[in-house]
Amino acid sequence: MPNTFMRVQVSWPCLLLGLAACGDKPAPAWSGYAEGDYVYVAAPLAGTLATLAVEAGQDVARGAPLFALDADPERAARAEGEARLAQANAQAADTGKGRRADEIAVVQAQLTQARAQAALAASDLLRQQQLVTQGFVTAARLDDAKTTLAQAQARVAELQAALQVARLPSRSDEQQAARAQAAAAAQALRQQQWREQQMRQVAPTAGRVADTYYRVGEWVNAGTPVLSLLPEGATKARFFVPEGEVGGLTPGQAVSIHCDGCGAPIDARITRIATQAEYTPPVIYSNAQRAKLVFMVEARPAAADAKRIKPGQPLDVRRAADHPASS
Repeated sequence: MPNTFMRVQVSWPCLLLGLAACGDKPAPAWSGYAEGDYVYVAAPLAGTLATLAVEAGQDVARGAPLFALDADPERAARAEGEARLAQANAQAADTGKGRRADEIAVVQAQLTQARAQAALAASDLLRQQQLVTQGFVTAARLDDAKTTLAQAQARVAELQAALQVARLPSRSDEQQAARAQAAAAAQALRQQQWREQQMRQVAPTAGRVADTYYRVGEWVNAGTPVLSLLPEGATKARFFVPEGEVGGLTPGQAVSIHCDGCGAPIDARITRIATQAEYTPPVIYSNAQRAKLVFMVEARPAAADAKRIKPGQPLDVRRAADHPASS
């Protein structure tokens, strides 16, 4: 009996220690993994990969060159567009001017000649009138002289009008059409310049090159990513909450992220709760949670803390109040 009593006496402290230890044990966590929001950089045009300025794992700044495709056809098209624009501008400018100075000089010379012929015809008519009065010529000769003077005067009027027209610009409709052609040529040149610029791609944001998919010399189809970029702070936690617990979560709610080697828990806030349930994905290796109906939830830590987790890394996520306070 004394031995039995002694065993009981010793068991009580052990039991108390066991209860204390149970009180410090954190609540069960939701299993998940880290996910990266990658930026896949591609060119909207097809071409041969001419240069690849980065490699996987390299950190790049915003605007840093990433890759370039062969742009010889685009450069030739741009040069053609520049020539067409110059031609259209010249034609538009020409419609705002009169005829060339040499052409106007020709019309002026013809007008001078016509005026001289009209003066000569007027003198001949006066002479014929005197001869008819004196009876030396018939009235028919006088009629011929009048006709010759009228023709000479009409020729003078014609050349005066031609000279005035030669000094005028083109009609308003022609000028408007020429300006429209110049504007169209300018827009076509902008398109060619854009195409040439798109053959060279730069980093849309600062981050780390996650992977490259082509080598120099390979053909790249339009819109096919050449590399993937993980922007700074673009890593999030994706975890799966049983359907019986998801009702207690709301967007913006604070959670804590735990992972192997991460040190202190990482604070994050829920940004997304899936609207449809699913079964626990095979990537979650928790026997306790397997084959349960769950909802996918995403939480984002601060940009500085996001660097502490790596895409694909297994995570445990708890409510912010569920993890024990640090001593």
